[in-house]
Amino acid sequence: MEVYLDNSATTRVLPEVAELMTKIMCEDYGNPASLHMKGVQAEQYLRYARETLAGLLKVSEKEIFFTSGGTESDNMALIGCAFANRRRGTHLITTQIEHPAVLQTMHYLEQEGFRVTYLPVDGSGRISLEDLKKAMTQDTVLVSVMHTNNEIGALQPIAEAGALIKKMNPDTLFHVDAVQGFGKARIYPRRMGIDLLSASGHKIHGPKGIGLLYIGDRVKIRPIIYGGGQQMNLRSGTDNVAGAAGMAKAAELLYAHYDEDMERLWKCKRRFMDGVREMEGIRINGLLPESPDGEGTAPHIVSVSVSGVRSEVLLHALEEKGIYVSAGSACAARKPQPSATLRALGVEPWMLESTVRFSFSVYTTEEEIDYTIRTMYDKIPILRKYIRRK
Repeated sequence: MEVYLDNSATTRVLPEVAELMTKIMCEDYGNPASLHMKGVQAEQYLRYARETLAGLLKVSEKEIFFTSGGTESDNMALIGCAFANRRRGTHLITTQIEHPAVLQTMHYLEQEGFRVTYLPVDGSGRISLEDLKKAMTQDTVLVSVMHTNNEIGALQPIAEAGALIKKMNPDTLFHVDAVQGFGKARIYPRRMGIDLLSASGHKIHGPKGIGLLYIGDRVKIRPIIYGGGQQMNLRSGTDNVAGAAGMAKAAELLYAHYDEDMERLWKCKRRFMDGVREMEGIRINGLLPESPDGEGTAPHIVSVSVSGVRSEVLLHALEEKGIYVSAGSACAARKPQPSATLRALGVEPWMLESTVRFSFSVYTTEEEIDYTIRTMYDKIPILRKYIRRK
């Protein structure tokens, strides 16, 4: 049996998405900037993509910009807004558990003279609104907080943070990295005080190489890519028509079955957690103390620390049985340093090298969950004995 439980890294493309993209790439392959009929057809696909995604976010289609993915969207939001608003202030705020696409960009901005406050999180991975309030100053030009943590599934109080930011300083921009949240939650930027929002196609059963950045119509932002002036001069480069249409189709299909899909994800998550809890020396990370069933966290992510077994060892032991998981964030899985997210949670030292992430999708079945649990029951005691002998 093959069991893919690494859906936070990337997802299987929906058949309808692949079919649409194949048609665009092989038949309707024109450049939307061209004036002939092939160009007009391509432009119609882009219009469909913008209208669909804008409708799901309840924003204007003019506020949707396509990028190469979540990383570019984050970079464009942070760098573009920081430099465009520099005369008003040089203070930025983010959290200690952001994705590297945000954290590394913040480090770059620090080198360019900006001052960055990194908000701590509690043992469940959530920020304190009181800490955010204390960090805000009159020269805070932008706050960036992720919607869903990609490693432990922690959900941040986005709506409450947006309201607080706008109450304290209406001019402060609020960016939300929703790469892991879009498709798994209903997110409405205007209602939640969000000025900029990043999302990615390949996390929602769409293609890789495409993402979106929602930019509110009143946001002052500078482009970071220059060229032919596409997308209202904010993001130059020939439009990825197939990618944009594919991402829109994936999002459209997911939200059309949203309630059913979320119920399926929660069943898988709770079934998995129930099975894990029966094992000795295993800890589930990121749960709220008052909600051991996972309430208040993402429905598709479970972070598990296994005492006495290094994460890479368990990962490959499961792989031998056809089970694919991740040793933390896929974007940093090949790097030797411990997880910044786990360090920020204040976990015990052994957990930094013994944590594995399981992430589910609409394709995940209860049979696959049961098979994974049985395999862990069989493998973990053997791995612990082997490591102790060494």
